[in-house]
Amino acid sequence: MLDLNELLRHTVEHGGSDLHVKVGTAPHVRTDGRLSATPFDKVVPADTERMAFAILPQDRADEFVATAEADFAYSVAGLGRFRVNIFRQRGSVGLVFRRVLPGIPSFESLGLPGVVRRLAEEHRGMVLVTGPTGSGKTTTIASMIDHINATKAVNIVTIEDPIEVLHVDKKALVNQREIGSDTRDYAMAMKRVLRQDPDVIFIGEMRDPETVWAALAAAETGHLVLCIVDFFPPYQQKQVRLTLASSLRGVLSQRLLERADGKGRVPAVEALVMTGRVFDRVVDPQGQDSIEDVIADGEYYGMQTFDQSLFGLYKNGLVTLRDAMATASHPHDFRIALQQAGLLAP
Repeated sequence: MLDLNELLRHTVEHGGSDLHVKVGTAPHVRTDGRLSATPFDKVVPADTERMAFAILPQDRADEFVATAEADFAYSVAGLGRFRVNIFRQRGSVGLVFRRVLPGIPSFESLGLPGVVRRLAEEHRGMVLVTGPTGSGKTTTIASMIDHINATKAVNIVTIEDPIEVLHVDKKALVNQREIGSDTRDYAMAMKRVLRQDPDVIFIGEMRDPETVWAALAAAETGHLVLCIVDFFPPYQQKQVRLTLASSLRGVLSQRLLERADGKGRVPAVEALVMTGRVFDRVVDPQGQDSIEDVIADGEYYGMQTFDQSLFGLYKNGLVTLRDAMATASHPHDFRIALQQAGLLAP
């Protein structure tokens, strides 16, 4: 019989970021982006059923029975905190545990560009942090919130599903609300959040236009809002573009690459900062210059494209040429830029 705590302990001791428990195969752990099998026995249906219902909070157990999936946070003394997704696949239960690392790393230790700190120090408007699953968005957001917490006497309200990183009050007050246990859903939380006298609002996920409109309204009325998702129907997009352009302060989009020395991963970060040219492109995306062109020309403002970020990482010996080329948005142009800089033979 598989013991969940043993699996989680194995994950932590081997520096894993994720634990996958799937019927029919041994549990797998992802370490530095690579998924590999553990030495434990193959998982049987009874294992995952038992594990799931042993750790599901009551409200999420009801949700799982009704919808066949659920998200929540799970803590184990001595091991730490995990974000859990439970789901059904081919009739059996599957579990994925994402480890939430203890402590909140600094911008410097994460290898984030200076513009991230600058965006965290904005007083109002909207800052978006985007990227694929596993790209470190949660950690970047946590570092931004921790920086605000340590430097400003403000009220920070987070709305999360689930709460992943716990923040203790420093110079600021931090109120963390979890969907399901502290509030019904994102839309309801956003209806009430302005009555809680926030200065900074972090929204873990946008799931409906109502929530997005509420976030944009908060950004327009003097609050700093972190996070957004664009999924408006075409007939609303022009209005949304105008509203977003007036509120947006910056966008951070990131991907994680393996370090050249094999010791962990490092983020390549594309950074956009709101300027007059960016405003014009958000409002009218069909203009002469693309947003990518504007970012590429915006070094003075702290902007950089993915490929410019990769250039710096490769130049400083932090990533290999193979990984940089595989991740580059425009591999051919990236290679030419390296050749022109004398970093790669023609």
